[in-house]
Formats: sequence, structure tokens, C-alpha cells
Amino acid sequence: MEVENQTLASHFVILGFDNVPELRLIFFFLFLGIYLFALTGNLLISMVICFDSCLHTPMYFFLTNLSMLDICYTTVSAPKLLSILLTGDKAISFRGCMTQLYFFMSFGSTEYLLLTIMAYDRYVAICKPLQYTVVMSKKLCINLALCAWTIGFLEAAPTTSLISRLHFCASKRINHIFCDVTPLLTLSCSNTRVTEIVIFLEGILVGFTCLLLILVSYVYIISSILRISSQTGRSKAYSTCGAHLTAVILYYGIIFFLYMRPTSSYSLDEGKILSVIYVAVIPMFNPIIYSLRNKDVKKALQKVHKELCLR
Repeated sequence: MEVENQTLASHFVILGFDNVPELRLIFFFLFLGIYLFALTGNLLISMVICFDSCLHTPMYFFLTNLSMLDICYTTVSAPKLLSILLTGDKAISFRGCMTQLYFFMSFGSTEYLLLTIMAYDRYVAICKPLQYTVVMSKKLCINLALCAWTIGFLEAAPTTSLISRLHFCASKRINHIFCDVTPLLTLSCSNTRVTEIVIFLEGILVGFTCLLLILVSYVYIISSILRISSQTGRSKAYSTCGAHLTAVILYYGIIFFLYMRPTSSYSLDEGKILSVIYVAVIPMFNPIIYSLRNKDVKKALQKVHKELCLR
């Protein structure tokens, strides 16, 4: 009990990029630019969808949710990392670390679910176009979004609780850019086997199940597209799915490489680079992917730009 109390009262030290201290300010301005771009891009997408009535459809409703999620996602880790790079103060309290871990995992699980819901939306739109407005009703869309956010926050609780009960008596120096699962497990002097099993099972239950549902949706989508006789119709159908499919490949590719493997085979330095892509670069690219590959969003952006210029 005494050791546990000491653990709960302790602070961690997030090392970040301390192996290249001479690049600290360069990294600061680089991550600041990425963070501000991610915030601006996702806010702009959300505002355009909200203000343009032509975009008040299920697909754009879920895209707004994804944009807001990306803002939350990158905000969990970016401000603390920027503070470390600017001031050199690497300390984070135990509670602060667990809070960061919980929200990071919550938003990650919510993204799994939102991407799955968006795949289902595309499935209904392409495979059952005549029933689309009936199936994807406003009530169903709101309920699906609420379920995604709720399940995401519930799913992160067991893992965070288990990690918060581990002992960190050997070292409290986290060789990472934020409080993430694998660096904390690597740092712990407790037996982490149960925690790793729970993480793996949750990954299968949420991550793999969502991926399977997305793959099944796209099997039906692609088979329906191939039955379209006109080239124009095929191109239009592909364009509505291209952005979502790109986001899925980027997100799942990094997630599986980072987390779905044993802790013993994990490289912390490699994890830092992948985590930067995961928590900062992907939220920055999502607005670009969805706007550049979507004619409706581009038209809405041009409309907003013209209205601002007239004022």
C-alpha cells in the first residue's frame, strides 16, 4: 500500500526529443504549425458544413463529428508537447498523465467507430440509394454518433484503470512525446501481462471488429460500383468513397503497427515518430483529404470565400 501511495503521488518526466536538444525550437515551431493547421482545417470544415444547408446530409454530419474528434485528439497531446519543447519543463503529474492517457484512448476508440459508421453510410448510399433517406434518418444519425462517442469513452476506462494501478518504482522517465500505453507498460516494474491481455482483447473487440465491418461494407460497395454501366457513374461513386478509404488506410495502418504487437518488440524511438503521424499529421491531413477529393466541400469553401470577400 505504501508503494502504491508513492506511485499515485509521483510525477512522470516526458522525455520527448531530448536526444536532439539543439533541435528543440525547430521542433516547437514545426509542431505548432502542424497543430494550428489541424485546428484551423478541422474547424473550417465543421463551420462550412454547419453554414451550408446543401451539406446537411448524413455523410457530412459524420464528417463534422470526425473533424471535431480530430481537434480533441490532437489537443490531448500537442499543448503539453509544445510546452515541453518551449520551456524545457518535462514534468507531468501522475493524475495528469492518466487523464491524458484516458482521453487519448477514448478519442482513438471513438475514431474507430466513426470511421465504421461512415463506411456504413457509404454502403447505404451506393448499394441502396433509393432507401438512403429513409434508412439514414436524422434520428439514426444522431444515435449512431452518440453511441460512437459513448462507447469510446467507456472502452478506455478499463485499460486506464489497470495502468493506474501499476507500480513505477524503477524509473519515471517516459521515453515518448506523451503518456501512451506502451511506454507506460515498458516503464512499469509490475507484471503487466493482465493489462496487455485486456488491451489486446479490447483491440480485437473494437478495432478489429470495426475494421472487419468496414471491409465487408467496401466489398458490397465495390461490387455495386462494378455493376454500374456508365464510366461517369462509377467515377462519381468512387469519389464519394475515396477520401474515407484513404483515412481508414492511414489510421489503421499506423494503429496496428504501433499497438497490435508485443511490448518486447516495441521500439520507443520508432514509436515517437509514428505517434507524431498518428496524433498530429493525420488530424492535419483529414481536412485536406476530405476537401480536395470532394466537389461539394470545395464548392462550399469557395462560396464562403466569396461571401467573406464581398464583406
